[in-house]
Amino acid sequence: MKTAFFRFYEALNDFLPQKRRNREFSCDFDGRPTVKHLIESIGVPHTEIDVILVNGVSVDFKHYVANSDRIAVYSVFNSLDIKPIFRLGPTPPRPAAFILDVHLGKLARMLRLLGFDALYRNDYEDSRIVQIAAAEHRIVLTRDVQLLKAKMVTHGYWIRAMNPEAQVVEVLRRFDLFNQFGAVPRCLACNGVIHETSKEAVWHLLEPKTKIYYREFFQCADCGRVYWKGTHFPRLKEKIDRWRALPSTCIING
Repeated sequence: MKTAFFRFYEALNDFLPQKRRNREFSCDFDGRPTVKHLIESIGVPHTEIDVILVNGVSVDFKHYVANSDRIAVYSVFNSLDIKPIFRLGPTPPRPAAFILDVHLGKLARMLRLLGFDALYRNDYEDSRIVQIAAAEHRIVLTRDVQLLKAKMVTHGYWIRAMNPEAQVVEVLRRFDLFNQFGAVPRCLACNGVIHETSKEAVWHLLEPKTKIYYREFFQCADCGRVYWKGTHFPRLKEKIDRWRALPSTCIING
């Protein structure tokens, strides 16, 4: 039996039991495992990790762990230039495109409101989420840590907050998206692109009072849902403006 000593920093401690947080702890192992294998066996998904130092030297996930190694693991550094340290995670796709698991329907709607491509269905199996994320270069957002351990998932984030509005702030900060808000929101129902349309074109879809009081309309190119700036619009705009006003400098999670 061999032993390695691990220390996880900042937000990575969220994945650890209390007795292992913010301190060095030992991990026994047999054979010749990679550092990625040991880290995920401890409970931390690879998508949350940006830098690994073994005995003070930067390594990648394929590095083999040896007896008595001291391993420091850091989360994503969005706003720091940390060269020449080897960063493990590839650059997130731009513009950002997401796929969300079954627990995050409200978050999906809010991201669409901000103009982000946020794919969501409440009947997606985990395996399907992984396939779509890999094929379409999407970032996986989830409340299921195990989903992020799938080998095919290259970009992902485990949502900590339970409140949907707090979840939005997490995503904006984690992926540094404050300058990436879409000019036009996406369809809240299906994620399709919304385009401006004439009142005449959607006349048959409008309620009587809507026909009287509103002139400007938008329609989803995919599902045909119609939008207008109703009584709810000032409240939504205030919410969006509040998110835009948040500090653009990311909180370092590692």
